[in-house]
Amino acid sequence: MLEEKLKLVPHLPGSYQMRNKDGIIIYVGKAKDLYKRVNSYFKGTVTGKTRKMVSEVVDFTYIVTNSETEAFIAEINLIKEYNPKYNILLKDDKSYPYIEYISKPYPKLKVSRYLNIRKKDNKTIFGPYPNAYAARRIVRLINRLYPLKKCSGMPKQVCLYYHIGECLGYCSKNVSLDKIAAMEQDILSFFRGNDKIIKDKLLEKINIYIENMNYELAKELTDELNYINYVLTKQKVELHDFVNRDVIGYYFDNGHIAINILFIRNNKLIGSHNDLITVKIDGMEELKYYIMNFYMHHEVPKEILVSQEINDPILSELINTNLVVPERGIKKNLLAMALENAKIYLNNEIESTIRVEERTVNANDELRKLLNLEELKRIDAFDNSNLFGTFAVSGMVVFMEGKPYKKEYRKYKVSVDKNDDYNTMKEVIYRRYYRALVDKTELPDLILVDGGINQINACNDILNSLNLNIKVCGLKKNDKHRTNELIDGNTYQIIELDKDSNVFHYLTRIQDEVHRFTINYHKTLRSKGSISSILDNIEGIGSVRKKELIKKYGNINKIKDASIEELKEIVPESVAKELKDYLISRDNYKKEEK
Repeated sequence: MLEEKLKLVPHLPGSYQMRNKDGIIIYVGKAKDLYKRVNSYFKGTVTGKTRKMVSEVVDFTYIVTNSETEAFIAEINLIKEYNPKYNILLKDDKSYPYIEYISKPYPKLKVSRYLNIRKKDNKTIFGPYPNAYAARRIVRLINRLYPLKKCSGMPKQVCLYYHIGECLGYCSKNVSLDKIAAMEQDILSFFRGNDKIIKDKLLEKINIYIENMNYELAKELTDELNYINYVLTKQKVELHDFVNRDVIGYYFDNGHIAINILFIRNNKLIGSHNDLITVKIDGMEELKYYIMNFYMHHEVPKEILVSQEINDPILSELINTNLVVPERGIKKNLLAMALENAKIYLNNEIESTIRVEERTVNANDELRKLLNLEELKRIDAFDNSNLFGTFAVSGMVVFMEGKPYKKEYRKYKVSVDKNDDYNTMKEVIYRRYYRALVDKTELPDLILVDGGINQINACNDILNSLNLNIKVCGLKKNDKHRTNELIDGNTYQIIELDKDSNVFHYLTRIQDEVHRFTINYHKTLRSKGSISSILDNIEGIGSVRKKELIKKYGNINKIKDASIEELKEIVPESVAKELKDYLISRDNYKKEEK
């Protein structure tokens, strides 16, 4: 059947999808000529991971497109939709921070993170800043040196910043446009490479403070000047065109690709980005996926310096920038620097990466074999907590392919009696998987419960009532609260584990993670519950003020240590005094009890 189907594939561009015996897409690719590419898997010589992938393929589908560019886009969308086993994961990684200058309606400066950088009206973006602390500190300093707008909204009257000379009083509407223009020119000039402006401004203020014998403030600004000198003393790049550009170097070895991206802004090398990816099928294709995905979540510079292998017009079109292969001079030296950095990074990281894979992906596969499961992609692990007999709760953590998947973690307040472990487990399992069935969300291949046969039975009872066939195992701890036994949920037999094995350490890590997650949730509820019950004793503190106090202070001790002036920001002065008196008398009573 597969042989006959291969003959019908057209000689046209498109995206193809390889499927396993369950109809699940395990690999997505693109081709300029679908016939040649798809047939090459079954009629050519394949090795390594490609051979493993082909051994699982029982069918394939394809989508014909008008061009190779459309095929590339279709391929990316399908990878994101189905997350195929043999494609690299295109994750929405947290982007680097940028400094954003907003000119209208009022000048403002802030640190921003964008999933998709776009030039916006009245906004100018500078960066990226690989050092987030440096970005925040620079913004704070410029806000201190220049009277930018600092508050949110539009107050009815000028605030403290205006009176100390750090705001022009934009809410008063009487602001000099000339002052704004001069200030804006200074700030933009600084971010475009003129360091002297800010340094001179700092020196001017330092000298004023010294003349007025305000040595403490002079010392603060001297520290800021030293920090600015340190941050801005970056490696100068002898290019004089002031073009924002990145330089991409890579190094391939032993099934891995190391990537180094240098960020050059205003003729300065301001930082770099390193990463390591494991090659599944086609190294160069996966490198291009990575680059395209990276620039979906980061600023796209005017040009990117690359080696000839990456210089793909389709990639250039998708990123919407110029890919340049330097042939001589400074640009070629920059590319050589990126390539060397990638090589060093791979040599430094490869061993630790291999060890991580042994502890995650490999350990997950060993567990799959130990439990005779056909597939083990997702594990849901549960734990119950009722510390000190209060606030019964449960927590669920998720491990995907051996790694924590925190996006899917869940917390549960339990309505049954706090000492009833059996019914607590039943309630949580029912809520979790009934909701999964209703919402048609992903189900796990394995459920781990923290406990023995009692918890296993509770879990199995609910799964049976929902007609779900999911493997359940119990993790028991010894008297030292360490993982000790794995219990099969079908036979109740204890599965022997080598205490030095990757599987044992993997299960211990899962059990520790779900325990940590649940205990932290329990402590949070206890803390909030304790604050809430105490605040209920004070007349004048209703639900709104109570929420504001809890949000700002978090616990009773911080409320007790707050001054009347600070508490007056939320409650009237008379209520603040009554609250302080109550907390002090409460503490004295506790001491007398002891």
